[in-house]
Amino acid sequence: MATIICMFNHKGGVSKTTTTYGLGWMLAQKGKRVILVDADSQCNLTSVVLGEEEFETFFVDHPERNIKSALSPAFDAKPALLQPVECVPVAGCEGLFLLPGSFDLSEYEVSLGVSFTLTDTMATLKNLPGSFSYLIARTAEHHQADYVLIDMNPSLSAINEALLVSADYFIVPTAPDNFSAMAIQSLAKVLPRWESWAVRARDVFADASYPLPGTTPRFLGTVVQRFNIRKGKPTQANQAVIQRLSQVVRNTLVPALSEMGMTLPDDKYTANDYCLASIPDFQTLNAAYHESGIPVFALSDEQLGFVGTVLVQYQETRERFRILFSGFADLVISMTDDA
Repeated sequence: MATIICMFNHKGGVSKTTTTYGLGWMLAQKGKRVILVDADSQCNLTSVVLGEEEFETFFVDHPERNIKSALSPAFDAKPALLQPVECVPVAGCEGLFLLPGSFDLSEYEVSLGVSFTLTDTMATLKNLPGSFSYLIARTAEHHQADYVLIDMNPSLSAINEALLVSADYFIVPTAPDNFSAMAIQSLAKVLPRWESWAVRARDVFADASYPLPGTTPRFLGTVVQRFNIRKGKPTQANQAVIQRLSQVVRNTLVPALSEMGMTLPDDKYTANDYCLASIPDFQTLNAAYHESGIPVFALSDEQLGFVGTVLVQYQETRERFRILFSGFADLVISMTDDA
């Protein structure tokens, strides 16, 4: 069975998509088969992977190959079981696949939200909360995936709740700003509440066609991105906020999650205040990333777009990002080796 990891923070602008894509690519380079699930109706991950030209025609040419269409038998009460999605192979990275998103996925929010309050007499609605995990599990099985990484939308939506409580693990991407600290304080209240609902729902939905998985999602850690560096270290202003984030995670988020069994044993975590990776801003490499649809650490010399001594500098920068994402992937593999 594949290990399912959600990338979630209800604050926007924390590089959830970049984290999902970079980690997935690196896991695939390490020999894992990985599916990236675009569960954000903005479809940023799908756009990056497909590229601008193919993105414009993909949904017309392949109307069934997206998360909303695949879920429609459950949400439209069709007399058919959900079928695995034929995912899109990611160009340039063997073993990496995309389950494309849909701009219309949010249309399912209302009926899914209603299902969260249902009793055991409403059979049709009872199938909705577990339909996401069922679809993802069948798709992962179809592609023989080792990992599924889910890029979630920045909200406290019913869809996010259904996805997170059905996952094996979750990672919280952050940015070095005070709003990220406030978001983590909020998650310390929200996530235990979601799991508390799931504890009851797993029993209520046990006889559904798509029951909720019986596993409790566990916190792997945070990722800090998009900070500026000076002399090889975060700037003084960024470092102060990063330390604040670490304190909130250590003193507020982890204790709240631990009470609901949503953490790993202490010896599984790194000594760096539950931070899996600290990845600075891509700066000038960001343009090449978006233009090519290739993570910065996998850009070719040609894609870097420079020659001579400037190219050498960018090659060194690329290598630093490769080391950072490689260490990130190694941590994820080691922390999930019991899945």
